[in-house]
Amino acid sequence: MYELIVFDWDGTLMDSEATIVYCLQMAARDLGVTEPDAQRARDVIGLGLHQAVASLFPEADEPLVDALAQQYRRHFLQEDREPSPLFPGARELLRELVARDYFLAVATGKSRRGLDMELAHTGLGEFFHATRCADEAFSKPHPQILLDVLDRLGMDSVQALMIGDTEYDMQMAANAGSDAIGVSFGVHSAERLREQGALAVVDDLQQILHWLDEPRPE
Repeated sequence: MYELIVFDWDGTLMDSEATIVYCLQMAARDLGVTEPDAQRARDVIGLGLHQAVASLFPEADEPLVDALAQQYRRHFLQEDREPSPLFPGARELLRELVARDYFLAVATGKSRRGLDMELAHTGLGEFFHATRCADEAFSKPHPQILLDVLDRLGMDSVQALMIGDTEYDMQMAANAGSDAIGVSFGVHSAERLREQGALAVVDDLQQILHWLDEPRPE
């Protein structure tokens, strides 16, 4: 039924929540802005950086939003830190999907520089036929990131399955005309994912293979 599996990155393949929250909080501290608590910072993960900062600091004017985003990038890209770990089974899942002749892609709220850094750290770049980032198109839940992936690979929206951990992923897929399933171990709850159209919510990455093996009406 599906020929293309499109993954979100943060909270879906990589357990990067703590790092993102830390960098958002440090950016606020750098500029003397009230530091958001972890729950509020978590909730904007998945949006493009500018949209995430604007949502997290609604009182900030445009110059302050830009400054906060710049400080976030400084902490995320330049600090000497250990890369965030992949979720268990991520590499094995990608390897098995490739062996089954699926096309694979990433559609993420990360920047191109941030994604390329993580692909290099993890060595997962070899698995993906296309990647698209929030600084290359409109941010989720706008469908442009996903539509650009489809266009690059010559696919129709019904051939793609989106996998993500946030309601923004589910909304983006719906806006593009694609199906989506959620993962329960990321940012947003299984209930939120289902409310936004997730066909299923899995509790670990290997369950995706089982879900794909289930018979479905044509």
